[in-house]
Amino acid sequence: MKKLGAFISGKSGRWIILAAWIVLALVLNLTLPQANSQEDEQAETFLNDTNSEEAARIIEEEFSDNSGLPALLTWYQEDGLTDEDLQSIQQFSADLQEADIEAATVTPFQDIPLPALKEQLSDDGTTLVMPILFDNGTATDTVEAGLKKIQDTANDAFTQNPFEQDLNSGDLLVRATGPAGISVDAVGLFSQGDTTLLFGTVLIVLIFLLVIYRSPILALVPLIGVGFAYLVISPILGALGKAELISFDSQGLAIMTVLLFGAGTDYCLFLITRFRENLWELKSKKTAIVRSLSSASGAIAMSGLTVIVAMLVLLVADYGSINRFAIPFGIAIFIMLLASLTLVPALLTIIGRASFFPFIPRTEDMQEQRAKEKGKPVRTKKPQNKIGNSVGRLVIRHPWKIAIATIVVLGILAGISSRITYTYDTLSSFPDDMPSKEGFEILTDHVNAGELAPVSVITETDDPEAVRAALEELPYAATVMDPEQSESNDQLIRIQLELDENPYSNEAMAHIPDIKEAVSDTTGNADSVWIGGQTAEQYDTQQVTKHDEKWIIPIVIGFITLLLLTYLRSVTATIYLVATVLLSFFSALGLGWLILHYGFGVEAIQGFIPLYAFVFIVALGEDYNIFMISSIWKRSKTMPLKQAIADGVAHTGGVITSAGLILAATFAVLTTLPIQILVHFGTITAIGVLLDTFLVRPFLVPAITAILGKWAFWPWKKRIQQTEENEQKAHG
Repeated sequence: MKKLGAFISGKSGRWIILAAWIVLALVLNLTLPQANSQEDEQAETFLNDTNSEEAARIIEEEFSDNSGLPALLTWYQEDGLTDEDLQSIQQFSADLQEADIEAATVTPFQDIPLPALKEQLSDDGTTLVMPILFDNGTATDTVEAGLKKIQDTANDAFTQNPFEQDLNSGDLLVRATGPAGISVDAVGLFSQGDTTLLFGTVLIVLIFLLVIYRSPILALVPLIGVGFAYLVISPILGALGKAELISFDSQGLAIMTVLLFGAGTDYCLFLITRFRENLWELKSKKTAIVRSLSSASGAIAMSGLTVIVAMLVLLVADYGSINRFAIPFGIAIFIMLLASLTLVPALLTIIGRASFFPFIPRTEDMQEQRAKEKGKPVRTKKPQNKIGNSVGRLVIRHPWKIAIATIVVLGILAGISSRITYTYDTLSSFPDDMPSKEGFEILTDHVNAGELAPVSVITETDDPEAVRAALEELPYAATVMDPEQSESNDQLIRIQLELDENPYSNEAMAHIPDIKEAVSDTTGNADSVWIGGQTAEQYDTQQVTKHDEKWIIPIVIGFITLLLLTYLRSVTATIYLVATVLLSFFSALGLGWLILHYGFGVEAIQGFIPLYAFVFIVALGEDYNIFMISSIWKRSKTMPLKQAIADGVAHTGGVITSAGLILAATFAVLTTLPIQILVHFGTITAIGVLLDTFLVRPFLVPAITAILGKWAFWPWKKRIQQTEENEQKAHG
């Protein structure tokens, strides 16, 4: 790092580094596609076969006449659908037949006699469902284009477009719901948030940097570094996506943007802080940047490596969206590390002390010289972290009290995490005014919610009616359809079952094993029973996610433990550093649930959020521990351990607090989006970062270090010996 620092700080080196990043960004952006142009919203949900996927495959192959992705056009008239309304709907159906919507089959309502059509109304006569079936495997953008064409066609069939009428208007209205409508709305929500999230994240980082450092130039340096990293990352991911080497969706890119700006700014601040400290002591900015890179690069590289390893462990996941985080996120952090260790120091070298304008750090000699030139009295000054000094002294005076108090507080919050209710209901993450959610509410209130997504039961049997009878006996079965015969296998049948409740709810998912057991008992062969549909897919999501948690969490902990052990060479420190960050994770879950549930009325959070949050909170939280412990370790070589702890807390307090606030703020930007899964994830992750920043790092970790004393270094005998010698010198 000294050699790298010497090159970067050289007269030509700094410009070579800057030019290299500019050329790299230009070439990549001019020759490769952007990441958002290669988003794959149709990527596999499960990487290994599940029962519901097997069911979907069988349906497509053996029941192709009645398979596909349904869009349910839910018609509603508050005062009841009149004959005139129904005739208009029939004319609309005829118009859709002529519109030739790609990959869609429209139910020919115009061929149904009016009396027969009336029989399909809800009991109160207010609601009618018109199914439109899109072919299996149809891309989401094709479905979206089809639904848009359907809405445009309504302009000709109706005086007022029913798609645009408000729910409380009292006029005839329609909403597109069902699996097709829900998938289109989900993609639309994430794509709408891309630009908002990027600008919101940049703005919040800029504001925090301006407030913390009060320097307009310095506030731009980290953003330039992260910005160049982003310009390099996006086309690289786009090229890999186009080559089908990796896949990612809009949700993954949204979270990656937050991670990049939050973690990237942190790495820049670690270096900037060391640079400013050295400028107070060194006249040469070249020497200052070399020393800064030498002292900060280890902690920065270790912090980044921890995050990269944690992200790559996600490759173990069987759940697609979790697995797809691994490579893009790992690449993003790796490139950000390169930028923070090359581009950012080059910028600091070019700008020099002016980076910190108007609060420019100068050595005592420089301050004296400047005062003489202005004819003013000499007042040498160097900023002191009074709060950090106070916290450091408090920790070494009362380590037991502080350790016990923080553990009790965090332990209580962690205990609350066991009371969290989880959901896999996609609709629950939508804003109330989304068309698919409004359509679902109409179905729930006036028809049967199970009609939104029927359960498909597939089995091999020579007595289809016995299977149907077994399904009709289930207390939660609202409607059981007639058995459908396979196109190539006389023994294979499909029976569609409408539940009497929300098919996306936890209660509905809990019925899937019972449905399979009821059919298995009837046929006598559990291996030839497949359950398909959205409810079954959510049940498999729940099971696969739980399986992933059982593997990923221990592996992440194991790798982080190994990295810490390699870096610190202390078994004791490694154990309590890992333990404290785990405690902060569970505490974040508990506090996040209190805020979301009791503060905002959230009934349940998405089931895969704990795994998402775990990887980010544990990996990013360990960054701050590494940075602080590195400072304590370094000081313990030359001073008594207690003094090293106090100085280490004071020395790192400002930068870690600043970095933690910025990182938490970037994740909090997710809460401004109209997507509940990101709101919940952003809230819990931001809380985890804040707990690490204001409780674990300044109080719990140094308190435990003070309690353990020299044994915090065990089994590194050399450092224990140095500590003992420093203690002896301190006591004469």
